[in-house]
Amino acid sequence: MAIRNIRTMGDTVLNKTAKVITEMNDRTQILIDDMLETMYEAQGVGLAAPQVGILKRLVVIDVTPEGDSPIILINPEIIETSGEQTGDEGCLSVPGKVGVVTRPNYVKVKALDRNMEEVVYEGEGLLARAFCHEIDHLDGHLYVEKVEGKLYNVSDLEEE
Repeated sequence: MAIRNIRTMGDTVLNKTAKVITEMNDRTQILIDDMLETMYEAQGVGLAAPQVGILKRLVVIDVTPEGDSPIILINPEIIETSGEQTGDEGCLSVPGKVGVVTRPNYVKVKALDRNMEEVVYEGEGLLARAFCHEIDHLDGHLYVEKVEGKLYNVSDLEEE
């Protein structure tokens, strides 16, 4: 496994639509493992393949404090949402910044797992936010497009 470079805002790859994954191969398996390692190293809760420069519809998420329950989503699609939550959101591709974003409080996602078998996940709160945030990346969108108000420096918030 290897730590990949995380692309940051301004890199054009982050504004492109990722391509569907049609088959599992060794390169994709390695990419999944590298993305998980990269996400954990960066202390993130989610990472989409475009964030490491790969235009594939692949997302990894782990919102557990222990970081021991990774969710792998290949070709994910949101099939149901409800409720609303508003809160601070950040992104590994927008380092040191945070902004207020409103997202659904409940999200149901259909995808393929690393065995290319269909899976369905349901999430509330942070997991619902992560599903929406990471799937947005696959369509070339960053959370900063949805920020209500302005972006803040994380360091400014820590001082309060």
